Amino acid sequence: MDINNAILAFGSLAQETRLKTYKMLVEFGGTGCAATVLSEKLGVPQNTLSFHLSHLSNAGLVTSKRQGRSIIYYANLEAINGLMTFMAENCCTAADADCIIETKINKQKIC
Repeated sequence: MDINNAILAFGSLAQETRLKTYKMLVEFGGTGCAATVLSEKLGVPQNTLSFHLSHLSNAGLVTSKRQGRSIIYYANLEAINGLMTFMAENCCTAADADCIIETKINKQKIC
């Protein structure tokens, strides 16, 4: 991930409804979730949610697939992993110290 994509991703997540939506899609993992279900669970009108999902999609954080009459949305886990790697890749390189962040990231299971 480059700095421009990181700025786009962080900008997209820097809004409460979009952050909650993305976190919920992460919970659903590979099964994804229909917009109607997301709307109900988040208590957000469907047209408002559609705007936010579009914003997340434009930032590369969300993908979608049509299933019949529904559109199923998925968190792009590769994108968020790329964002975390981007943030941690130079951790502690300017200091002569062990990198706690890198150790924690490597020990956690990330999809």
